[in-house]
Amino acid sequence: MTKFVSQKIKMKSGARLAAVQANYMLAFSGLPVDEVIDDFVQGKVGRFAIDNQQDENVEKLVELGPIDTGYFEKLVRGVQSRKEELERSLNLFLHGEWAFEKMNGTMQALLLSAVYELTATPDVDTKVLIQEYVDLAYAFFTKNEPKMVNALLDQIAHSVR
Repeated sequence: MTKFVSQKIKMKSGARLAAVQANYMLAFSGLPVDEVIDDFVQGKVGRFAIDNQQDENVEKLVELGPIDTGYFEKLVRGVQSRKEELERSLNLFLHGEWAFEKMNGTMQALLLSAVYELTATPDVDTKVLIQEYVDLAYAFFTKNEPKMVNALLDQIAHSVR
C-alpha cells in the first residue's frame, strides 16, 4: 500500500529541493538573488532531475512537480540574508573531515537550507524537517553523507528548538 502525500506537502518538498539548488547556484554563479529566484519560479531552471535507471546505464530526465514558490523564495532569501551566521552556527557542530569549508557545494547548500529552516520555521515539525533534508541528502549522495546529515540536524535541532 502506498502512502498518500498531499499536493501541498509535495510542493513544500519541491520548494526545499529547489532552495538547495538555488543556494548552490548563488554560491558559485555570482548571479543576483532576484534573478536566480525568478529563474526557478518561471521554470527556466530546476524543472528536471536525473533519474538513474537501475537496470541500465542510462540517465533519464524526469520532470519535477510544481513547487510552493512563496516558500521557496522565503527559504532562499532567508539563507542568503543569514548566510554568514548560519555558517558560523554550522561550524560549531562540524569538525575534522566534516568541517563546513571542506564540504562540497551541494552539501553546503543543503545544510545551510536545513539549518535556516530549523531556526526560522518553528511551526514546522522538527522530525519532518530532518527527514526532508535526509531524503534530499540521499538524492544527492550515496555514502555516509545522509547519516551525517541526520545526526547533525538532530543535534542542531536539540540546541535550537
